[in-house]
Amino acid sequence: FAVDASGVRQGMRVLDLAGGTGDLAELFASRVGPSGEVVLTDINGAMLAVGRDRLFNAGRIIPAVQCDAEKLPFAAARFDRVSIAFGLRNVANKDRALAEMRRVLKPGGVAAVLEFSRIWAPLAPAYDWYSFNVLPRLGRVVAGDEASYRYLAESIRVHPDQVALTAMMEQAGFDRVEVHNLAAGAVALHLGYHY
Repeated sequence: FAVDASGVRQGMRVLDLAGGTGDLAELFASRVGPSGEVVLTDINGAMLAVGRDRLFNAGRIIPAVQCDAEKLPFAAARFDRVSIAFGLRNVANKDRALAEMRRVLKPGGVAAVLEFSRIWAPLAPAYDWYSFNVLPRLGRVVAGDEASYRYLAESIRVHPDQVALTAMMEQAGFDRVEVHNLAAGAVALHLGYHY
């Protein structure tokens, strides 16, 4: 849905921030074709290597750049689209990262922020109970890592909700922000337009 909604087309340049395993980068690459460019980034070198190698093994050679979303090493107005999926939650200074996303976008560009968000209020108690009780136990049983799944639940709770993230994107200089709630708001896609 995020790739479709971002409007990526043949020949575009796309920057995928905190792209880790390269899932979105691969989808973007199939849309931009040989005349376009996708750059995969992550602050974590090990994650970036996993994504780069996975894409290479699938026959896609995509530039991979280890960098911090708060200090992007790219020229202003270089990309047609910038995306970050389930990564903004882990950025220390979200305002700075959003401003950097806006800086590297060309006029007419779109930034896509796909992230956990605030679920529809009537579902919140059950969702919280699941997130803080069931999810960590599943993490312990399935992955042998209860702490990471507890962190996931905690980081979702403190991440800005749809209204707050919209305001932050507008403050970062986006001319218009659209919000698409998915899974009753448990996940939201924010599209920031730069005219």
